[in-house]
Amino acid sequence: MKSDRSYRKPNLPEGAKLVFEGNIFDVYQWEQKLYDGSTATFEKLSRPDTVCVFPVLEDGSILLIEDSQPHRETILTTPSGRVEEGETPEQSAARELLEETGYQAKQLEPLFSFAPEDKIDWMFYAFVGKQCRKVAEPTPDAGEKIARKPVSFDELIALAAEKILRSGRGHEFAHLALSAKMDAQKMEELKKKFFSTL
Repeated sequence: MKSDRSYRKPNLPEGAKLVFEGNIFDVYQWEQKLYDGSTATFEKLSRPDTVCVFPVLEDGSILLIEDSQPHRETILTTPSGRVEEGETPEQSAARELLEETGYQAKQLEPLFSFAPEDKIDWMFYAFVGKQCRKVAEPTPDAGEKIARKPVSFDELIALAAEKILRSGRGHEFAHLALSAKMDAQKMEELKKKFFSTL
């Protein structure tokens, strides 16, 4: 199901027209005036925004997942998925965490957000899930197999810095991890994001 993205303004030019509607990607086109006075047809993709969660368990470990899907190899990642119609990114993050792990966070704190591609109207939102507890059995989609893999904070940083952890587009968390490894103050700030009390 696609997102209506009512929680943010679409990043499409005024007058852009929908010319193709797919299961995930839509294509918009518009006439763009060029510097010499002529015009050309420009286009941009649009897709549902996506979220991921770094769940911190009550023992201080971070719950990653080994995610297998029919079209690719198994990857080590975070619980993640699309923002569905009528949801905010926070609501999507809570739903994906519950579906993929059976855990629920007492609080979701924004970690970062960014637009992964200039030519796609699409935002990616990452959250830290605080004080996560298991409340149900996982209910993954039919097209995924998921195994839970708790790691320590130090292991998380190492996995991200070595680009073994695949969380988010553009390796945004890998950049955070590498910066933290090189700067003690940034490491402390990142630890606070994960472990500060409510």
